[in-house]
This record gives sequence, C-alpha cells and structure tokens, in this order.
Amino acid sequence: MGNLIKVLTRDIDHNGGNFFLDFENAQPSQSETAVWEEVNQVLTESRVILEDLQSYRGAGEEIRQAIQSPGVEGVQEKAWSAVVPLVAKLKTFYEFSQKLESSLRCLLDVLTSSASTPTQHLEQKQALARQFAHIMHFTLRFDELKMTNPAIQNDFSYYRRTISRMRINNVSADRGNEVNNELANRMSLFYASATPMLKTLSDATSKFVSDNPDVPIENTTDCLSTMACVCKVMLETPEYRSRFTSEETVLFCLRVMVGVIILYDHVHPAGAFVKTSNIDMKGCIRVLKEQPPSSVEGLLNALRYTTKHLNDEATSKQIKTLLQPN
Repeated sequence: MGNLIKVLTRDIDHNGGNFFLDFENAQPSQSETAVWEEVNQVLTESRVILEDLQSYRGAGEEIRQAIQSPGVEGVQEKAWSAVVPLVAKLKTFYEFSQKLESSLRCLLDVLTSSASTPTQHLEQKQALARQFAHIMHFTLRFDELKMTNPAIQNDFSYYRRTISRMRINNVSADRGNEVNNELANRMSLFYASATPMLKTLSDATSKFVSDNPDVPIENTTDCLSTMACVCKVMLETPEYRSRFTSEETVLFCLRVMVGVIILYDHVHPAGAFVKTSNIDMKGCIRVLKEQPPSSVEGLLNALRYTTKHLNDEATSKQIKTLLQPN
C-alpha cells in the first residue's frame, strides 16, 4: 500500500480525517525515528503481555481447596506456590501499563504540537499515528481479556489475604516474590477497574492536557476525533477497505475507533455524544453495527459502560437508543 496519502474527493461528515492511514505498512521518516524506536520497544512487549494474559488460567482450584482445608499445611503451600508466580505476572501487567502511559505521552507530544493541524500530523506522521493506533488496539484487547477472566482479581485477593495473615503470624514470605504494600494498593486499584488499561490511558490523556496548559485542549481532542473519523471513513469506503490485506485490519480499525472515542469522551469537557462533538457518533455506531455481532459486542459494551457522557441530558435519544443492548 506504500505511504502515499490518497485524499478523498467527496465531502464527509465533520471534515478532517478524509484520508487513508496505512495501519499495515506505514514506516517512520527520519524525523519520526527517535520517538518511533522508543515506542516500538513498548509495542513489541505488548504482544508478549497479550499472549501471557490470554494464557492466564488462574489458581482457582488450589485456592478453593486451601479455603476448604485451612489447617492442612500441604494444601496451603500448594495454593501459595500456584499464586505467587501468577501475581508476578499481574505485577508485570501493571508495570507495563506505566510504560504504555509513557509511550502515549511521547506520541501526544508530537501529534498535538501546534506546528501543524491534527489532520496534517496524522497524514504526515503516519508511522507515529499507526503506533498510536496500536496502543489503542492493545488497550481494548487487554481490557476485553481481563473483563472475561475473574481469576485475576480472585488470585490477587487471595495473595493479599495470605500475605497479611503471614505478617500477623510473623511468617516471612519469600522476599523475592512479595509485592510491597504500596504497590499492592496500586495494583488493587488498577485491577478493580472493569477496563484498567483504558482508565490508565484516559487518566494519562487528561493529565497530559492539564500538564501542558500552553497546548490548547483542542489540539488533543481534535487529534482523537480525526483518528476516529479516519477509521470510520476507511471502514465505510469500499475503495479503502479493499486495500486491507487482512480481515484482522478491519477489527483493528474498529477497536482503534472505539478507543479514541472513549478517550475523547473523557478528555473533552462536553464529551463525544453532544451535537457539537467533532465525532460523527451516529456514523461510528452504524459502522459498528454493520459488522458481525460477535466481533463488536465487546466494543459496543465499551461505549455503553466506559464512556463518561453517554447518559448526560445533552446526549440525543437517538444515540442512546442506538446503543441500547438488543
């Protein structure tokens, strides 16, 4: 597909975003390379994180037996031995969320600078826009997997209860495996959220806006709304959609579109659902609903339950009705 930008000749809803963004092949130019390489290290690790989360089975059976046989030391030790390496994984996932937050800030620094309009940034820095999209895709995928795996919170709760019992009884836990109390509190907050990675990115984007008062908030929100528009246009334009070499890219586009809508809704004071929003929400929901239900139900749920302004009075009844579960 190369790196050429094809500009749509027809006018589209909410101008801006009317170009093809090469999510499959965009490569960094010289000026993008330093940021691209830094973010690429994190994105490479993100694939391992998703594989580990996908294969996360939990220690439910061992924990059940330990609770049923509180006085049997062998059973307790077996549960503890099963939980400790799992908590090490959960710690890795949590620490990775901090790296992802840092990568997002690096990309926002470049993509929201006042040197160009958000549309120009996304058009001209396609490799960084692609990385931004990969962060959104990872975030929604991570949260989908976490949401359907109750073992994560059960394992961590058991770990914390056991550690606190050990402290009371002056039994030393293996120091190499222990998560200190402050870190455990932060991990608890992280995993208590239905969508922990999305919450991390929402908070990070809001913090980016407040930490950079010299950068108008519109630079950030317009970057997000343009990305949502790019995804919608590519999905509903046969000429563009036919250029995707894999059906996976369709799902990728859908996830990215939903992710940036949610970020926009958290960062923009009025949110994504008001009439004055720069995102064509009806069009985006329509594109989602045109896909096989099994592939988009999680994304529709993300819009229903993790946005901030959907239930505001300013949101039109039509949008609320469109997002009603069937």
